[in-house]
Amino acid sequence: MARDSCLARVGAGVAVGGAIGGAVGAVYGTYEAIRYKVPGMMKIRYVGQTTLGSAAIFGLFLGAGSLIHCGKSY
Repeated sequence: MARDSCLARVGAGVAVGGAIGGAVGAVYGTYEAIRYKVPGMMKIRYVGQTTLGSAAIFGLFLGAGSLIHCGKSY
């Protein structure tokens, strides 16, 4: 099988980073919403914002790391 292209590796890094960041963000957002006693339906918005923010940041960093790593041959 041919070696993966750089774009495929970066895409996989972003996807994995987004999944891991989203899971961690959901857990952390739920904890924070309960801890700070966010009222009613605002909890859903708070957890969603935390989840998306964490997924975006972690996906960006893992994608950038994959891009940096892409040029190296071992």
